[in-house]
Amino acid sequence: MPAIEVSNLTKAFRTYRKQPGFSGAVKGLFRRQYEQTVAVKDVSFSVEPGELVGFLGPNGAGKTTTLKMLAGLLYPTSGTAHVLGYVPWERDDGYRRQFALLLGQKNQLWWDLPARESLDLNAKIYGIPPATLERTIAEMGELLGVRDKLNVSVRELSLGERTKMELIASLLHQPKILFLDEPTIGLDVVSQKIVREFLRAHNAKQKTTILLTSHYMADIQELCDRVIIIDHGTIFFDGRLNEILDRFADSKLITIQCEGTASFSAQNLAKYGEIVAQNPGSIQLKVKRDRVIPVCKALLDELPISDIDIQEVPIEEVIRRIFAR
Repeated sequence: MPAIEVSNLTKAFRTYRKQPGFSGAVKGLFRRQYEQTVAVKDVSFSVEPGELVGFLGPNGAGKTTTLKMLAGLLYPTSGTAHVLGYVPWERDDGYRRQFALLLGQKNQLWWDLPARESLDLNAKIYGIPPATLERTIAEMGELLGVRDKLNVSVRELSLGERTKMELIASLLHQPKILFLDEPTIGLDVVSQKIVREFLRAHNAKQKTTILLTSHYMADIQELCDRVIIIDHGTIFFDGRLNEILDRFADSKLITIQCEGTASFSAQNLAKYGEIVAQNPGSIQLKVKRDRVIPVCKALLDELPISDIDIQEVPIEEVIRRIFAR
């Protein structure tokens, strides 16, 4: 049975459109104009227990709205969803004890108190035994490198430290489902790496089902085998990450290095593909997939090549092109 099952989920918002100026405000008192914005439209997918799935899309695509519906914070306009067998927006107590939602730009910890006190409060709410609480905080604090910051006021923590504390608070009750919305936003590369390694280890050990949104492709590449791409509120792609390259990347990158100080004629090499980078003794070309082998043969015949390397186009560029479309 899938941990998450979504069928034709739709969410539309009714918003008031105010006319400009004072006169517009007065008119709005008597006759208001409304417009409907569809944030999510007929979204359907399922996630198996223990899966770690990337949920991608440009700003305004409907990712956060979908997560909020699955967390029971929003009622859908139409459609159905079942998470761990529960209907999220019915807000059953049994469901609320089995999931966690971490929004990268929202705080759940008390700003003026040490993180440890917020964690103690969460433990009381979820009925976590003291021994289990101590062990969990010690393990997670050690893995995230914030064990010595537990008694520091949250307002005095750095963004990275605060994010790690928020993660501990979300996982304190060992939820079976974890919704993560931009968990590494604004973090430096070191903190991002620590958070990614922690999530990977936690998923492997606890078999927690994780639905992750992120604009950092490093998060997705290192954590997720499967991705769901949503755009304008609808599912655009649902499959393995490597399938994106097969379906949407029609080119490969060929990097050649020549012996000695051989010079390149950009005009001559441009006939083989797009010149991406050029340095003394090396050049990189973007070549259509079906021309890679013929181009490599031609280059080997034409130039004194000492090394040749063929790579896929970076996944970030492919995703960027998909969004641009």
